[in-house]
Amino acid sequence: MPVFRLGPEPIFPPADLAEPEGVLALGGDLETERLLTAYRQGIFPWYEPGGPILWWSPDPRLILVPAELHVPERLRRTIRQGRFEMRYDTAFAQVIKACAEVPRKHEEGTWITPEMQQAYIRLHELGHAHCMESWRDSELVGGIYGVRVGRCFCGESMFHRQPDASKVALVALVQRLTTEGVGIIDCQVASEHLIRLGAREIPRSSFLHFLRTGRVEPARAGPC
Repeated sequence: MPVFRLGPEPIFPPADLAEPEGVLALGGDLETERLLTAYRQGIFPWYEPGGPILWWSPDPRLILVPAELHVPERLRRTIRQGRFEMRYDTAFAQVIKACAEVPRKHEEGTWITPEMQQAYIRLHELGHAHCMESWRDSELVGGIYGVRVGRCFCGESMFHRQPDASKVALVALVQRLTTEGVGIIDCQVASEHLIRLGAREIPRSSFLHFLRTGRVEPARAGPC
């Protein structure tokens, strides 16, 4: 499949025309209308600093159904201990900045450029992007942010400065989103630590079906 070059209008080719590794298009901008159009069609931006904006729709897609969240006993103990104070949408700019700056294992640099940060802060100010924060002793020590489109929450990135701070934020976010009627959390691409927490891969076609209908396909039972 070709990689499509975007024009000035916030229009995308169908997501199922993406390359095997998930790249669909390049170019365009990070304006609010284009970003929301992308997320509603199962597409998200991800690119190297200094390079062209790349738009992705991977197949398969990693998702987390709130009812399928698995919280290990050790993490349950951490939550019961009340080690962290949870806050929602009180420090979005700080969360996305920390996601860009806090070092990660096996990763160099960041794809969350200043341009990207400003674009998502605009989404937040308009009520489309949200974050869950872990605080301890008045310090922001963990968090996660993403974009809400209909019954889907598209998780973008998370960080921690103390052990379990991002995982506790994820659990708190899932609990809140459940009360708001969210059906799935889009985790984009495979991640071992998210799979351990209950995330699973589904075909891109199933993910796009959910975006259109709001209905989640049940997990398939494993072999007996």
